[in-house]
Amino acid sequence: MNTENGLPQFAICILEEQTQLTLADLCRACAVHAERIIELVDVGVLEPLGREPARWRFGGASLHRARMALRLQRDLDIDLAGAALALELLDEIESLRSRLRALGGEY
Repeated sequence: MNTENGLPQFAICILEEQTQLTLADLCRACAVHAERIIELVDVGVLEPLGREPARWRFGGASLHRARMALRLQRDLDIDLAGAALALELLDEIESLRSRLRALGGEY
Protein backbone atom coordinates (compact mmCIF):
# COMPACT_ATOMS: atom_id res chain seq x y z
CA MET A 1 0.00 0.00 0.00
CA ASN A 2 1.47 3.32 -1.07
CA THR A 3 1.06 6.46 0.95
CA GLU A 4 0.98 10.02 -0.24
CA ASN A 5 0.79 12.84 2.28
CA GLY A 6 0.52 10.18 4.99
CA LEU A 7 -2.80 8.87 3.64
CA PRO A 8 -3.12 5.27 2.48
CA GLN A 9 -3.90 4.65 -1.19
CA PHE A 10 -5.69 1.50 -2.27
CA ALA A 11 -5.86 -0.16 -5.65
CA ILE A 12 -9.46 -0.54 -6.73
CA CYS A 13 -10.61 -2.87 -9.46
CA ILE A 14 -14.07 -2.37 -10.92
CA LEU A 15 -15.37 -5.19 -13.08
CA GLU A 16 -18.55 -5.35 -15.06
CA GLU A 17 -20.63 -8.51 -15.17
CA GLN A 18 -19.63 -8.93 -18.83
CA THR A 19 -15.97 -9.24 -17.79
CA GLN A 20 -14.73 -12.79 -18.22
CA LEU A 21 -12.19 -14.13 -15.74
CA THR A 22 -10.30 -17.39 -16.02
CA LEU A 23 -9.65 -19.63 -13.04
CA ALA A 24 -6.10 -18.24 -12.90
CA ASP A 25 -7.41 -14.65 -12.99
CA LEU A 26 -9.78 -15.34 -10.12
CA CYS A 27 -7.06 -17.06 -8.10
CA ARG A 28 -4.73 -14.08 -8.51
CA ALA A 29 -7.46 -11.57 -7.66
CA CYS A 30 -8.42 -13.50 -4.50
CA ALA A 31 -4.83 -14.46 -3.61
CA VAL A 32 -5.73 -18.15 -3.26
CA HIS A 33 -4.77 -21.42 -4.92
CA ALA A 34 -7.01 -22.97 -7.56
CA GLU A 35 -8.19 -25.61 -5.08
CA ARG A 36 -9.96 -22.91 -3.04
CA ILE A 37 -11.86 -21.61 -6.07
CA ILE A 38 -12.74 -25.18 -7.10
CA GLU A 39 -14.15 -25.72 -3.60
CA LEU A 40 -16.29 -22.57 -4.01
CA VAL A 41 -17.63 -24.01 -7.26
CA ASP A 42 -18.26 -27.40 -5.62
CA VAL A 43 -20.41 -25.88 -2.85
CA GLY A 44 -22.31 -23.66 -5.30
CA VAL A 45 -20.90 -20.26 -4.34
CA LEU A 46 -19.60 -19.76 -7.89
CA GLU A 47 -21.10 -20.95 -11.15
CA PRO A 48 -18.54 -20.85 -13.94
CA LEU A 49 -19.19 -21.25 -17.64
CA GLY A 50 -17.33 -24.22 -19.10
CA ARG A 51 -17.09 -27.90 -18.32
CA GLU A 52 -13.65 -28.29 -16.74
CA PRO A 53 -11.50 -25.91 -14.69
CA ALA A 54 -9.10 -25.19 -17.56
CA ARG A 55 -12.03 -23.81 -19.58
CA TRP A 56 -13.96 -22.11 -16.79
CA ARG A 57 -14.93 -18.48 -17.23
CA PHE A 58 -16.36 -16.38 -14.43
CA GLY A 59 -18.37 -13.17 -14.67
CA GLY A 60 -17.24 -10.02 -12.89
CA ALA A 61 -19.67 -10.61 -10.01
CA SER A 62 -17.90 -13.89 -9.24
CA LEU A 63 -14.89 -11.99 -7.94
CA HIS A 64 -17.06 -10.20 -5.37
CA ARG A 65 -18.80 -13.46 -4.37
CA ALA A 66 -15.53 -15.35 -4.04
CA ARG A 67 -13.94 -12.64 -1.93
CA MET A 68 -17.02 -12.40 0.27
CA ALA A 69 -17.18 -16.18 0.80
CA LEU A 70 -13.49 -16.36 1.64
CA ARG A 71 -13.82 -13.41 4.03
CA LEU A 72 -16.85 -14.99 5.75
CA GLN A 73 -14.93 -18.20 6.17
CA ARG A 74 -11.85 -16.44 7.53
CA ASP A 75 -13.55 -13.84 9.76
CA LEU A 76 -16.36 -16.00 11.16
CA ASP A 77 -14.43 -19.26 11.10
CA ILE A 78 -17.21 -21.09 9.25
CA ASP A 79 -16.82 -23.81 6.65
CA LEU A 80 -17.51 -23.24 2.97
CA ALA A 81 -21.01 -24.70 3.23
CA GLY A 82 -21.78 -22.14 5.93
CA ALA A 83 -20.34 -19.35 3.79
CA ALA A 84 -22.45 -20.55 0.86
CA LEU A 85 -25.57 -20.46 3.04
CA ALA A 86 -24.72 -16.98 4.32
CA LEU A 87 -24.29 -15.72 0.73
CA GLU A 88 -27.60 -17.30 -0.27
CA LEU A 89 -29.35 -15.54 2.61
CA LEU A 90 -27.68 -12.22 1.74
CA ASP A 91 -28.84 -12.64 -1.87
CA GLU A 92 -32.38 -13.30 -0.66
CA ILE A 93 -32.32 -10.19 1.54
CA GLU A 94 -31.16 -8.08 -1.41
CA SER A 95 -33.88 -9.57 -3.61
CA LEU A 96 -36.55 -8.79 -1.03
CA ARG A 97 -35.23 -5.24 -0.61
CA SER A 98 -35.36 -4.73 -4.39
CA ARG A 99 -38.95 -5.96 -4.49
CA LEU A 100 -39.88 -3.67 -1.61
CA ARG A 101 -38.25 -0.68 -3.34
CA ALA A 102 -40.16 -1.51 -6.54
CA LEU A 103 -43.37 -1.36 -4.53
CA GLY A 104 -42.37 2.01 -3.12
CA GLY A 105 -41.70 0.78 0.40
CA GLU A 106 -38.91 1.41 2.84
CA TYR A 107 -36.56 -1.12 4.30
